Parts: sequence; C-alpha cells; structure tokens
Amino acid sequence: MVGLSLGEKHFIQGGIAQDLRCDGRKRLTYRPISVETGVIPQANGSARIRMGATDVIASVKAELGRPSLLLPDKGKVSIYIECSSTAEPAFEGRGGDELAAELSNALQHCLLGGKSGAGAGIDLLSLIIVEGKICWDLYIDGLVVSSDGNLLDALGAAIKAALSNTGIPRVQVAAGTSNDEQPEVDISDEEFLQFDTSGVPVIVTLTKVGRHYIVDATSEEESQMSSAVSISVNRQGYICGITKRGGVGLDPSIILDMISVAKHVSEQVISKLDSEIASAEAQEES
Repeated sequence: MVGLSLGEKHFIQGGIAQDLRCDGRKRLTYRPISVETGVIPQANGSARIRMGATDVIASVKAELGRPSLLLPDKGKVSIYIECSSTAEPAFEGRGGDELAAELSNALQHCLLGGKSGAGAGIDLLSLIIVEGKICWDLYIDGLVVSSDGNLLDALGAAIKAALSNTGIPRVQVAAGTSNDEQPEVDISDEEFLQFDTSGVPVIVTLTKVGRHYIVDATSEEESQMSSAVSISVNRQGYICGITKRGGVGLDPSIILDMISVAKHVSEQVISKLDSEIASAEAQEES
C-alpha cells in the first residue's frame, strides 16, 4: 500500500488533470519498455519485461496432453502468476496470493477468451496434434520481480514475448493406428516449430483518476484511482477481452471511449514490443 500525504495526492491528481504526470509523461504515454528473451533456459520460451520500475518474467513449458472431451479440437493453456514477497512489502503472506490469483484470472480472461475458447488471443487450434487424443498443453508461469504499477499490462507483454520465444518440438504421429487406440508419437529433439504470436493481444489498462484516465499507471497513481479497465487488443484492432477493477461504476459511454483509446494506444504498444522482441532475440542468437 502506497502511503501519500494529502499534498502528494493533490499533486498527482492535479498533474493528471493538466496532462503532466509526476514523471513528465502525458496521460496516454507508457514508460520505457525493455525486453529480454531466453532468460530461463529450461523453458520452451521465456522473457523478461521492464516497464519503468515494474519488472516481470514469463516462461512457457509445453507438454503433451489429452484434449478435453468438450473441446476435442483444441489444446490447453493455463496461466499461473506468482508475486515475489521481495517485490513489495504488501506481497508478503496472503496479500501476494490474493493479487496473484486476481492477475491469473484477469490474464486468462484477456488472453484465452471464454470457457469454449471463443475469442482466445492464443490460437488453441494450433496446439492440436490428433483431434480428441493428443494436444500440446502450455503452462505459462509469470513472476512479479518488482512492482511499481501496471502489472497486468507488463505480464501480458511478457507472456506475448515469451510465446514469441517459444519453440515447440515437431511431432510425428505413427501411421496405422486404429481409431480406438492412443497414437504413438515421436518427439523431435532437433526440429522446433516457432509459436505463432500474430494473434496474441497486448493489454492496455486505462486507470481513472479524477475525471481523466491514464495508461501505465505507477503504484502512486494507482493508489488514487477510482476504477481501472483493462482491454486486450490484437494486431487487427479486435477486442479479445475486457476486465474491470475498482468499486466505482462507469457509464457505458465512457467504456466505449476507453475502448477507442485502448485500440489507438495498442498500435503503439504492439509496434514497440515487436521492435524490442526482435532486438532481444537477435541479441540472444548472437
């Protein structure tokens, strides 16, 4: 919890009202974003994202599994977030567990769509090997290393970068297996398929402070918010998911305006992430 004096609160709110935040940014400007890939060698893919003083890591582990009976033509993805107790004093004990569960649920909603998989930003169809029998299960783990606000956007960016860094082994299915038998497969140790992240969205959180909303809020700015809406937007400008936190309700017309702003801001974020991911992967290969 950020402890601010009354004067500090007025300074933050007044700066946002005048479109000049404490760190010099405008209301719709992100902090500098940096990307590292391949930070966890044991994983199929991993990435570290820094947004200002917010620092998060995401890793992807791929394992063969069996599709669910309800969705036999889709693979499975699970997202689990952990908040390091050293990231912030409030994360010690149950505080960190509650926030981790909230972030995990929000990321599932923003990236994976509904329970049917409809609207998923991650292509679950691409994870199927033999319909109804064999699929890839992706286990995505996120770690909050340091927290200075806007964790959901940072984790979403880290997951997108980690998926871009993910190589999935090529699988050969043995011929001549009857429909009733579980197919035999041969998993390559040398050939890997790059995971397609073209449809994976970025998350843009608009935080309402006073009459205005801002992107990439710091912890101090978040302490003054009345509500926040997180909107995941893909490269085509389609909305993949929306979540809201904070007790104050929002007029539907404001939410529509927020969606329009998020779509505009997402173009800049995607362009910046693409550039940073390409640079990080080139550095990793050199």
